[in-house]
Amino acid sequence: MPTGGTSIIELAELRTPAGLLLAAAAAHTLLPGHVGLSCPLRSATGIPCPLCGMTTSAAATLRLHLVAASRANPLGIVAVLAALVVVVLRPRGTFALPMWVVVLVLLSSWLFELVRFSIL
Repeated sequence: MPTGGTSIIELAELRTPAGLLLAAAAAHTLLPGHVGLSCPLRSATGIPCPLCGMTTSAAATLRLHLVAASRANPLGIVAVLAALVVVVLRPRGTFALPMWVVVLVLLSSWLFELVRFSIL
């Protein structure tokens, strides 16, 4: 239950999405060439979203190509590490995440993408 601008996350509820993230990234590494979904925002406007490059980054992280992963989107590395913690260590309990942290991370990621695609 959100309280005062903070989201309370039940860690056990993250296991399925974390497992799906890892499975999708692993499957992406098995596909020949660069196969991925194009970003609807970038396709429509030419402007990347904050999560552009996440699939490529997550797949590169699983292959331990961390330089390539960080060039695609540094959040992919963070997402894979967090997913591994949730799936492998299976932590219990809750995690409080202030919304300002979410906003700051997404804005930072968007700035990264705007620079990466030479928009800024």
